[in-house]
Amino acid sequence: MTALSDVRTSRWAALTALVTTSVLLTACGSGGGDSGSGAGQPKSGGTLTFAVGSDAGCVDPQQVASNETIYSVRQVVDSLTDQDPKTGKIVPWLAKSWDVSSDATTFTFHLRSGVTFSDGTKLTAQVVKDNFDAVPELGALGTLAQGYLSGVKSTTVVDPLAVKVTFEQPNAQFLQATSTHSLGIESSASVKRTPQQKCSDGVIGSGPFVLKQYVQNQSLTLAKRTGYAWGSARWSKKGEAYLDKLVFKVVPEAGVRAGSLQSGQVDAISSVGKANEAALKGGQVSLQRRANPGLVFGLGLNNSRPLLKDAKVRQAVLFAINRQQIADTVFPTGTQPATSVLAHTTPDHADLASGLTFDAAKAKSLLNAAGWKAGSDGIRSKGGKKLSLTIKWFPNAATNQPALELIQQQFKAVGVDVTLKQLQVTQFAPTLQSGDYDAVWGNVTRADPDILRSSFSTKLANFYRLPPSSLDTALSEQAATIDSAKRRQLVTQAQQLLVRNAYYAPVVELQTQLGVSKKVHDLDFDASSRLQLHDTWIG
Repeated sequence: MTALSDVRTSRWAALTALVTTSVLLTACGSGGGDSGSGAGQPKSGGTLTFAVGSDAGCVDPQQVASNETIYSVRQVVDSLTDQDPKTGKIVPWLAKSWDVSSDATTFTFHLRSGVTFSDGTKLTAQVVKDNFDAVPELGALGTLAQGYLSGVKSTTVVDPLAVKVTFEQPNAQFLQATSTHSLGIESSASVKRTPQQKCSDGVIGSGPFVLKQYVQNQSLTLAKRTGYAWGSARWSKKGEAYLDKLVFKVVPEAGVRAGSLQSGQVDAISSVGKANEAALKGGQVSLQRRANPGLVFGLGLNNSRPLLKDAKVRQAVLFAINRQQIADTVFPTGTQPATSVLAHTTPDHADLASGLTFDAAKAKSLLNAAGWKAGSDGIRSKGGKKLSLTIKWFPNAATNQPALELIQQQFKAVGVDVTLKQLQVTQFAPTLQSGDYDAVWGNVTRADPDILRSSFSTKLANFYRLPPSSLDTALSEQAATIDSAKRRQLVTQAQQLLVRNAYYAPVVELQTQLGVSKKVHDLDFDASSRLQLHDTWIG
């Protein structure tokens, strides 16, 4: 790849992450826990029926970025590595071990022997190379995978079970990237298919389940892979999965999903919102919640706008937001106010809550110091110009509008006039790319702090139009070190700079909340707050 294509790929990867990760996650919560714990010995057999709110229209894991489709297609492919959701540690999966060069430019993976795809072909280093080499050709839907492999110089077969990936620049995030569904390994036959064929017909993977039937916008059916024997190091069950079959039904209406779970028509549902919590509590249903790692829901500020170039105005924006009120009023039970630009489930998250307190008096003082004086209507002005911001938002989550209407009220209380402008979801990427906005509402899910670099580095897409600063150095250096303590220090520094300079206004952590029948056990979240169903059983 050329340097230009690297930058373009990074831009589109970040755009896709921003657009897609908040498109279909319309419900939130916090906490979590194993479903059906303490129910005796696990047993094999049975069908898990899972109702989701939407269908991305594609069943290729390398091209899917919507969580509600990831839940199903993730079960078809294995990854080179896995990530412990509690510690963030990278553990073996298809790769039994790996070597990373001291400058984080070269990654050599030593593969397990005896792994086969569901078509009977073997996993080899050549297959991994073929997968990675084909990623740039995936097109518009493959930009998450493309972003993870941006800057690859070469992928080389060292021997039949060893593959080496070399980058042009230090790239510490790549090890975590190999644990994602986006870099799930597919068979040689699948790699040779067109992206469109893979989307419509599915792929051949080495995972614990096999795709049996897909009816777009209706259902997706998976069957247990017999003979499966190479699960992730963090799974409790060795060998095949417990469940015989997984059926994912598309049920767009949240109330219908909740009713189906209550009546026993389905065993689990996605996106449980506040309106349905009361009906599901106290029965044979448990609510499972986990904060999505990555960039929290917040206001992406256009730092090049004359109004927002003033650090005092940006800082006033941060103090004017009552995060706890928004979390309690709009979002499902247990939603946590942001304590940093990163959610607390992200490795190397730093608790900066003291810099994100609600303080209307301080917000007013900062605006006074910046020369914005309150008028008779309470709205501030300076030099005949009113203090007004337009927040652009997209109808991709039920909580977006009520959250922003509350922010609008909170800003008005300190003298800032806010206009809310709804756009179509398809306009999100062009809006960020053009810079035609004061602020945008969104989030990005990723279980690695490098999401800060792709979101805020002025050397990449720089969607929020930050000025070059010491933040760039911290972001670049964290991407170049494999020393965990040093990386943590640099990531903490980056978070502190983002909050101190108010380059972004964090509001609440996006949560994934599921409703699960109490007869379902060990349905657990992975590090990205998505699902791995190998250990799940019904009894």
